[in-house]
Amino acid sequence: MHGLLFYGLYEQLTAQGDKVRSLKTAKADKADVDAAIQLLLKLKVDYKEVTGQDYKAGCPPSGTAVSNDRQSENGGEEDTVDPWNVATNSAKGVDYDKLIVRFGSSKIDQELVDRIEKVSGQKPHRFLRRGIFFSHRDMNQVLDAYEKQKSFYLYTGRGPSSQAMHVGHLIPFVFTKWLQDVFDIPLVIQLTDDEKYLWKDLSLEDCHRFAEENAKDIIACGFDVNKTFIFSDLDYMGSSPEFYRNVVKVQKHVTFNQVKGIFGFSDSDCIGKISFPAIQAAPAFSSSFPQIFKGRKDVQCLIPCAIDQDPYFRMTRDVAPRIGYPKPALLHSTFFPALQGAQTKMSASDANSSIFLTDTPKQIKNKVNKHAFSGGKDTIEEHREQGGNPDIDVAFMYLTFFMEDDEQLEKIRQDYTSGILLTGELKKMLIETLQPMITAHQENRKNVTDEMVKQFMTPRPLNFNF
Repeated sequence: MHGLLFYGLYEQLTAQGDKVRSLKTAKADKADVDAAIQLLLKLKVDYKEVTGQDYKAGCPPSGTAVSNDRQSENGGEEDTVDPWNVATNSAKGVDYDKLIVRFGSSKIDQELVDRIEKVSGQKPHRFLRRGIFFSHRDMNQVLDAYEKQKSFYLYTGRGPSSQAMHVGHLIPFVFTKWLQDVFDIPLVIQLTDDEKYLWKDLSLEDCHRFAEENAKDIIACGFDVNKTFIFSDLDYMGSSPEFYRNVVKVQKHVTFNQVKGIFGFSDSDCIGKISFPAIQAAPAFSSSFPQIFKGRKDVQCLIPCAIDQDPYFRMTRDVAPRIGYPKPALLHSTFFPALQGAQTKMSASDANSSIFLTDTPKQIKNKVNKHAFSGGKDTIEEHREQGGNPDIDVAFMYLTFFMEDDEQLEKIRQDYTSGILLTGELKKMLIETLQPMITAHQENRKNVTDEMVKQFMTPRPLNFNF
C-alpha cells in the first residue's frame, strides 16, 4: 500500500509544479505565484518525509522507500484498496474522502456535475447525482476540449475470472453506456483474459472462454455496435502491431522498482504479472486502435472505472507525456458492497456475497432476505422507536445504485431512519427492484448471438469522424 500513497503524493507534486510554471508563464499576480510556490515546497517536504526520497520531476517513487505503517485517525488500520483487495473495518464502507487525498485525485463536486449537465445537455446520471462516481482526474480538461469540438473516446474493461458476472460488475458498463450515448463517442472495452490467467488458477482456454461469455453480458447492456469495440487481450495483442508497440513503449519507461512500489509485486511473482500493467495501459492511447482513429495519436481517452483500478492509470498518466501521448482522464466509482456488508466489495468467487446476473427471481429473494446486512434494530419495537441506519444497510445501499427516482429514494431513507419502514419492507423493495432488472438483462443476453459477439470483437472502423 505504500506505493499507492507515494504515487498519489508524486502526482500532486507534479501537478503543482505544472501550476507554478503556468502561472509564471502567464505572468500572474506575484501573490498567486508565491502561494503556489509555498504549497509546492510544502508538498516536497511531505514527499521526502513519507517516501524517504527527494522529489524529481519525471522520476516516480521507487518501491524501496521505508515508511511507517499508516493508520487512520481513529487508530485503526487504514482501508485496503488495490486492484486485487478491498477491505475496511467500517460498516459504512471505505472512507472515499480519505482515499481521494491518498490517491491524489479530485472530488467530483456539484460544480462539475452541473458542468457535465451543461456540456452534455442531459440530466446527470444517478451515479453522478448520488456520488457513486465520486472522484476524477482531468475531467474538466475533457469538457474544455469537447466544448471546442475536440472529441474524446471511452475505455473501460473487465477481468473475466468467471462465466457469470454479478450486479456489481454492471456499474462501470451502465455508466459508460450513458457517457457514450450523451457524448456520442466511440468506446473500447478490454477483456483482460491474459491477466486472469496470470493471477488465477485457471487454464488459458477457460480465461478466453470466460472473456467471450462476459462479452455477451456487456453487449446485453445495450452498447451500439457501430461505436463499440470489445477485445480480448489474448486475441487482439497478437494481431495489432500498433497495440503491441505501445505496450513495449510503456514497459521501457517503468522500472521494476516502480512497478513493485505501485502494485506490491514480490520477487516470487511471475514475470507476466510484472509486465501486465503495460497491457492495461495501452488502450488509453488512441494509436493502439488504428482501425478506429486512423493512426491519430492525440485523441484523449476518458476511463470510467472503480477506484481500485487507479494505480494502473496513475502509472499510465506518468508515462504518457514521456512517450508523446496525452494523459488519459479518469472517472472513479465507489465499490459495490458485498451482501454481508460494505467492509468489502462484492466478489464473483463467493456465491453468497453476490447477486449474479444468472440468478433466478427466487434466488435473488432468498439471497437478499438471508444475507443482506441490515441497519435495522433487533426487535420491531426497538426499530419503531429508534429507527434504522441506512448508511450501513446493504438493501438501502443497493437501492442507491439502481432506483432512478431521487425523491422516492430520499423518502425511503427518511422512513427507515425514523422507524416507519422496517428492514423486511426495505428488503422487499430491493427484491422488487432487482428481480425485473435482472430478468430483463437475462432476456437481452439471450438475444446476443455468437455472430453479434464476433461483430463487436472484430477490429474495424467505427462510425465516427474525428
